[in-house]
Amino acid sequence: MAAMSVSSACFSVFSYKKKVNRKIRAVASQNALETEHDKVKLGGSDLKVTKLGIGAWSWGDTSYWNNFEWDDRKMKAAKAAFDVSVDRGITFFDTAEVYGSRLALGAISSETLLGRFINERKEKDPDTEVAIATKFAALPWRFGRQSVLNALKDSLSRLGVSTVELYQLHWPGVWGNEGYLDGLGDAVEQGLVKAVGVSNYSEKRLREAYEKLKKRGIPLASNQVNYSLIYRLPEQNGVKATCDELGITLIAYSPIAQGALTGKYTPENPPTGPRARIYTPEFLTKLQPLLNRIKDVGEKYGKTPTQVVLNWLIAQENVVPIPGAKNAEQAEEFAGALGWILSKDEVDELRSLASEISPVIGFPVENL
Repeated sequence: MAAMSVSSACFSVFSYKKKVNRKIRAVASQNALETEHDKVKLGGSDLKVTKLGIGAWSWGDTSYWNNFEWDDRKMKAAKAAFDVSVDRGITFFDTAEVYGSRLALGAISSETLLGRFINERKEKDPDTEVAIATKFAALPWRFGRQSVLNALKDSLSRLGVSTVELYQLHWPGVWGNEGYLDGLGDAVEQGLVKAVGVSNYSEKRLREAYEKLKKRGIPLASNQVNYSLIYRLPEQNGVKATCDELGITLIAYSPIAQGALTGKYTPENPPTGPRARIYTPEFLTKLQPLLNRIKDVGEKYGKTPTQVVLNWLIAQENVVPIPGAKNAEQAEEFAGALGWILSKDEVDELRSLASEISPVIGFPVENL
């Protein structure tokens, strides 16, 4: 009788677990379905990514971010940022071989950390799907198509994967780009990547890259450039118009202007480190009227200034912003930029207000 009772109890628990597991799978399937609707194709490629991605530039870096130090606490914060992003349906992560690498005087490679975070996540949830974007550094001593393939294979090793979803040229080559573009095409044909893109490419170089890859039947999926409400050079130099014309997705890095558009910095409390040279108290003083209006717009939607400025980019269409998340709180906030949209009048009003502010300094690679 006791054996029967135990058996019945075990059966009841087993049945309960089966019901719970079915429910979890059903919820997961529904979330996956909802996430799928929130994805966009990158250019003319078959690759679909979430409308907002996460930049991993700061992960492991000690040359620009993290106050020149990297420790276990920052490691755990970055891991939490990754997990919260995936929990909220953001599964597109952008890194690069130079982020946090020894070349960049960093503590640990961002690629290594991203690969570790993905692996740990999949151990708990094997169904986790993440789209990885990384980049080839067009260093002056690298020549030809094979240099791209060699660097890619090193990146794959650090990431612990056999393929990545998007491989990009980080900046134009000093001595030319023909061989690099050939290397991108080879990577696609060898099945090492699903799509290819470029970064920091001018309108002229963008067209050249598009045409060269097109001859091999390979679409140029993206161009990753500095683009935010207060840094609209892509609108002014023809890059965004060219992306729209050719069907190339614009991936926007520094979409919250490295924190300047969040409202956390004021003339009395400017950022520290290298950013202090760009976002000075004088600039932040001029920025206040725009920040006040962003805050007002956000209150209408129940959104933070950060969520408003990210949504401003998403509302442009053909733009995927990739803000950098250093911790869980930031990742959670970024997710709130999805699922709603600013009106055209609001987009235009914010652009008009921003145009009254002198633009911030960009990166020299844009002029190569």
